[in-house]
Amino acid sequence: CYGGKIPTPNIDRLAEEGMRFTDAHSTSSVCSPTRYGLLTGRYNWRSRLKRGVLGGLSPRLIEPDRMTIASMLKAAGYHTACFGKWHLGMDWVVKPNAEVAELSIERREQVFNVDFTKPITNGPNAVGFGSYYGISASLDMVPYTFIENDHVVSLPTEDRSFLMMHGHDPKRQTRKGPAAPDFEAENVLPVLAKKSVAYIDGQAAEARHGHPFFMYVPLASPHTPILSTPAWQGKSGINAYADFVMETDWSVGQMTKAIDDAGIADNTIVIFTADNGHSHYTGWQQLVDAGHMPSGAYRGHKGDVWEGGHRVPLVIRWPKKILPGSSSDQLVCLTDLFATCADVLGAELPARGAEDSLSFLPAALGKAGTGMRTTLVNHSNFGEFAYRDQSWKLVFKMSQRTLQQSRGKPVIAELYNLATDIGEQHDVSKLHPEKVEQMTDALRTLIARGASRPGQSGANDTIVQFETTQAKRWGPSRE
Repeated sequence: CYGGKIPTPNIDRLAEEGMRFTDAHSTSSVCSPTRYGLLTGRYNWRSRLKRGVLGGLSPRLIEPDRMTIASMLKAAGYHTACFGKWHLGMDWVVKPNAEVAELSIERREQVFNVDFTKPITNGPNAVGFGSYYGISASLDMVPYTFIENDHVVSLPTEDRSFLMMHGHDPKRQTRKGPAAPDFEAENVLPVLAKKSVAYIDGQAAEARHGHPFFMYVPLASPHTPILSTPAWQGKSGINAYADFVMETDWSVGQMTKAIDDAGIADNTIVIFTADNGHSHYTGWQQLVDAGHMPSGAYRGHKGDVWEGGHRVPLVIRWPKKILPGSSSDQLVCLTDLFATCADVLGAELPARGAEDSLSFLPAALGKAGTGMRTTLVNHSNFGEFAYRDQSWKLVFKMSQRTLQQSRGKPVIAELYNLATDIGEQHDVSKLHPEKVEQMTDALRTLIARGASRPGQSGANDTIVQFETTQAKRWGPSRE
């Protein structure tokens, strides 16, 4: 429904029955930081994670006592559950005199440093989810086993890896490490779909009697390893990635069908989105040859500060509330889901929390509204910043040489007008030095406040100085 060539009938149906947002963004162009922003309503770079992603053994990232969408809704009487890829850290019991990576993916010598027989603390259950079933991080990261609430379902006693992508180099494997004997990567998607459907079926009767539920399903697909089940292999006629997208769409269809069959569709909001843009390692050229442009009209891909790194699909269905087949060009960030859920409930946002969350409910309902988003901060895998103000986008780009140097080094300030240059091909910073200066100052102020939500302020744990080559101003650093 966004112009791709891979069949996605179930997601397309959501768009036909609801609204498609065309200017929606993940706060980061990679997964862990985006998930932090989505659940907390806070820009990811305000957390301890300043670049990159967590590993499967990393400790919790969400700060103690920080409110999340789940904890807010749980306090409002919702039953809450999560099924899927967590990737926000959880506290494993680390073996004596051993260590795991705190803010990065664990090294090979660390993968068996955890006692998997012991309970896990500070995972999804600690941030508002009444039940959880899934995997700790990306499916190409250890441990290869399912987790249910505070324990592994099956002990990862083997040392294994998995093929990275069907039909590609068999030497390309996931990170080798602890795996449960009965765990197979290709089964994760159907298992998560089955668990989600069972949860909907189990909650439907209660929901009809005034006891609502909130279900967060962060699927591990179509991230690597790109392994669809045999029934879906070859279905697309394009490549293994396209097959996997089709199976992902099928899983969305299973969940929406369960909602419809349970008779609760009219009172259920369904939101579909993604945590970052398309990756470059998916058989990109095969997709292009089939007429499917992985990043559409946008520059870059997953990991980048360009639009292709963080502009994502966002489809919302709410029967009898949201106009079927509608679209909106309202600027939206996934941090805004927090405030939007609160707006639906008529609930107050926390005095301290959801610092960067603005409700887009008026836009979804097709109404004019005040207080909706006009600015946005995006972040790359390397910690680069971009600041959006209406159609203007200021990019603090680091050269490859700068990325390898210490913090505090000069970065390149580039300015784009997305209204006339959606592909970010023409840097106009030299033509509009006053705009560069004004936006740099605005970004610096936003960071120093610790919040972007009006009337809010938060802890400032982010500022590090660097000098831009264009604006000669102080601003945020990748560190």
